[in-house]
This record gives sequence, C-alpha cells and structure tokens, in this order.
Amino acid sequence: MSTTANPVAQRSAPAAGNLLASIGNTPLFRLDRLTDGLPGIEIYAKAEYFNPGGSVKDRPALNMINTGEADGRLTPDKIILDSTSGNTGIAYAMVAASRGYKVKLCLPMNASPERKSILRAYGAELILTDGGEGSDGAIRRCKAIYAEDPDKYFYPDQYSNPANWQAHFNTTGLELLEQTNGRITHFLAALGTSGTFMGTSRRLKQDGNNVTCLSAQPATGFHGLEGLKHMPTAIVPAIYDETLADGNIWIETEDAYKMVRRLAREEGLLVGISAGANVHAALELGKQLAKEGREAVIVTVLCDGASKYMSEPFWNE
Repeated sequence: MSTTANPVAQRSAPAAGNLLASIGNTPLFRLDRLTDGLPGIEIYAKAEYFNPGGSVKDRPALNMINTGEADGRLTPDKIILDSTSGNTGIAYAMVAASRGYKVKLCLPMNASPERKSILRAYGAELILTDGGEGSDGAIRRCKAIYAEDPDKYFYPDQYSNPANWQAHFNTTGLELLEQTNGRITHFLAALGTSGTFMGTSRRLKQDGNNVTCLSAQPATGFHGLEGLKHMPTAIVPAIYDETLADGNIWIETEDAYKMVRRLAREEGLLVGISAGANVHAALELGKQLAKEGREAVIVTVLCDGASKYMSEPFWNE
C-alpha cells in the first residue's frame, strides 16, 4: 500500500497558451492511508487547487463571465459585481484581470486574511460585510448595491446563475467518469452555492452507472466552515434542487478541521476547510458501506488548497 496520496489521473504538461485554458483537467488522487482497514472501499479526491486561481470556483467563474460576454450583459464598460465567501471572488478577479475588467466583491469581513490579500492583489474592490451574517449578509449587500445602479454592473449572481452548475456538468462530471474509467459508485460534495454538486451530479446521473450522489452540509447554521451553507437556515441558492441528492451527511466544524490536519499529516495533502469537510463526509460514508460489507468507489472534491488558511489556529491542535 502506498504511504501517500496516489495520483490516479494526472494531466500532462499543457502546451504554452492562455492562462484560462489551464482551468480544469485537475488530478484525481486516491486516499490510501485514510481507507486502510476498510476492505473494498476506495476514496478519491479531485484536486481542484491545481486550477490557476487555486480552487474549484475557477470553472463556474469563467463560465459565468463567458456567458455574460456571449449574451451581451457583460461589456467592457461594466464592473463585475457579486457576493462571495472568497474563492469565487478570487476566480472572478483572476479572470477579470486577464481580460481587462474591474471587479467589486461583497465579502464577509471574517473571511480569512489570506483571501482578502489575494483579492486585493488581483485589484478587486472589496465591500466587507458583517461576519456574523456569513455569506447571506454579503448576498443582501450585493443585491442592494446592484439595485442602486444596475446599468453600472454585470451581476452574474453565482447563487442563481445556471452557468455555475453547467460548468461542472460540462467539465467536472465528465472528467470524473474518465478518470475512474466509469467505476465511480458514489459522489459526495458539500453545499455552498451548490453548483459543484448540482452540475457534477446531473452529469454522473445521466452518463454514469447508477452513481449515488450525496450532499454534505454543516450540522448547524452557526458554523466555521467558510463557503458552506446550512440550507435549513440559509438563503437557499436558486440553482439548488434538493431532490437531486440521494442523501445528505451533516458535518461538525471540528470534524472538518481534524480532517484537514489528517490529510496534511497522513496523505501529504495541504487543503482547505471545505476540502476537509468533504473528505470527512466521504470517509464516514466509506465506513458505513464497509460495515455493510459493500464495495465502493467514492469520489469527492478538494475545493482549494491550504494557502488561504495558514493563519487558522487549528493547525497547531
């Protein structure tokens, strides 16, 4: 057995080209040590921090901007405006910088310092909102700014824009089928905008072989899982369809933190908090299936890397 994450599918070195052409085709890693003692259970994680903006959000951000350009809503004179917990904002700012657009983002003030620094480095204007209101507070502020002067902005509204989930339907889901040679039996992703789960699950259910798709959510409305939503108490994204999930796993904040540390120390993977939440939920699923004597190929998502969270105290616990 390998003593570290096994690269199941690694993209070849890309030819020289545009920065944005490197979005997607991220590696899929098998998590060997976490599944030791779980016969018949394979867990794989898609390393989305290999995207140039460092997260899974590069895919929908590019697709929403491309769609806005194509339908004429985004023109050179307009400012890209949206609310974000960080990663989509970073992706917007990266794409905008490469294409010459200005960006204004509403962001909870308790977002990690690293995220704020990255956004400012890209030249984004930040409107910081009440941290206690989380992403919902940023959404409300963004809508108010847009309502005051709608002609000034292109407001993609990642929580309501079908181009969000379509990015994953057209790329992520297809990549997982290819990278697992169609062996995937279970897909799991935590909910934020819900775009990753919605788009990937729709593709897997359409083209896969009876793939079970499970969502994951913070166990309560008050939690420390940046970017994730507890749907029963949050503003529910318009793109979210609760009937798509075959089940849901509830996640405690501390369990996600513990998994982030485990991934670093047992698999050699430095990842962010939502990635820890995803892998924790995937491992809980694997344990239950192993207990039932079932075999499974479980796939989840490493949404981003650890660079945006190194100031967090949980690393030293």
